[in-house]
Amino acid sequence: MPTYILLSTLTAEGRKTIKSKPSRIKEVNKEIEAFGAKVVAQYAVLGPYDFVNVVEAPDNDTIARVSVELGSRGTVQIMSMPAIPIDKFVAMAKK
Repeated sequence: MPTYILLSTLTAEGRKTIKSKPSRIKEVNKEIEAFGAKVVAQYAVLGPYDFVNVVEAPDNDTIARVSVELGSRGTVQIMSMPAIPIDKFVAMAKK
């Protein structure tokens, strides 16, 4: 399955939610799986983004739906990027 990187920034409302219910993060991961994607790795980070998620999804349409559905709640802004495994990238570059 293709891999995607999701860079997430919480809104003020999202920060309130996480403060009052930190386990909400794990609940959202289950919702992502219900859309047909799978969270492979997840990190809380410091800097311009709050979370970095490595997600597998069958296609761009699925990951776009995840981004729109979660973003529409007003608690998070998401930047989604397809990720190319290095070996595949090197092989492609050699062509």
